[in-house]
Amino acid sequence: MARDLAIDLGTANTLVYMKGRGIVLNEPSVIALNKQTGEVLATGREAWQMIGRTPGYIVAVRPLRGGAITDFDITERMIRLLLQRVGVTRWNRPKVVICVPSAITEVERRAVTDAARRAGAADAQLIEQPLAAAIGADLPIDEPVGNMVIDIGGGTVETAVISLGGVVALEAVRVGSFDIDAAIQGFARREHGVAIGERTAEEIKMAIGSADPTPDEVQAEVRGRDLMTGLPKTVLMTPEEVRLAIDDVVTTMVQSVQRCLAKSPPELAQDFIARGVHLVGGGAMLRGLKERIERECGVPVLMSPMPLEAVVLGAGHCIEHYDALKNMFMGARR
Repeated sequence: MARDLAIDLGTANTLVYMKGRGIVLNEPSVIALNKQTGEVLATGREAWQMIGRTPGYIVAVRPLRGGAITDFDITERMIRLLLQRVGVTRWNRPKVVICVPSAITEVERRAVTDAARRAGAADAQLIEQPLAAAIGADLPIDEPVGNMVIDIGGGTVETAVISLGGVVALEAVRVGSFDIDAAIQGFARREHGVAIGERTAEEIKMAIGSADPTPDEVQAEVRGRDLMTGLPKTVLMTPEEVRLAIDDVVTTMVQSVQRCLAKSPPELAQDFIARGVHLVGGGAMLRGLKERIERECGVPVLMSPMPLEAVVLGAGHCIEHYDALKNMFMGARR
């Protein structure tokens, strides 16, 4: 018997939840290809380690950028490999629920469901990431109260107000953790004359990055290539510099939350003050971001205990209780 699956197809990471077993896969959304032959060399963590370290004919690519699919063919191949890795064969075809950004277009929707069916799924349904995150965070979404979820991913920030099982207000912007990494790369080039890679920028963000000043701040050594001489070079970066580098991106994120609050019905505003808003997604783990949103939006912010897994756990809950929750899927609520 095929075990049904929930897939959080994220810009940064892909997670797979299997019915009755929980999360069975959590890997970066990267695939490494041989450009000359079209052969897939690696996926997930193994492919992520190849970013910026391969010869010209091997490319490590992310098939999703800014919450959108940039290459449908590669996305289909990645979904097929994911299904194979969790034991799907042509004889056991499971039902699949896939989490997608709310801002996804009709064409992208069809492409994702078609890719999943061609990759081996018997049926593919889509659920919006903020709605899945709210279910995963165990919020009372069927009650007439305002539940606000801020989902900060690799390529998008989605803020949604959910009440009575539906999205009341939504604000989505195509910026995310990768834009923070790119801002750090740009700052290192401009201010220190050093070229650094995507992975190094991410390591700097994890080590000393923050949205607001935090206690016990330390400097970090950054190793890269000197733009003048082309030789390896080590420079020191401070947390203040990183905050300055990423401030525009963080401001865009906070402003999208403010716009969503402004769109919400006045009756629900008191719910946010009393019950707080919920922060999920990998980008939510940036130090000081919770405090900055609280300060600039005037509402208490609650951090999900499992920010990375909240979305796939919500979709997994839909898989476990498929008939009861199938009205949550995108096609069902038109």
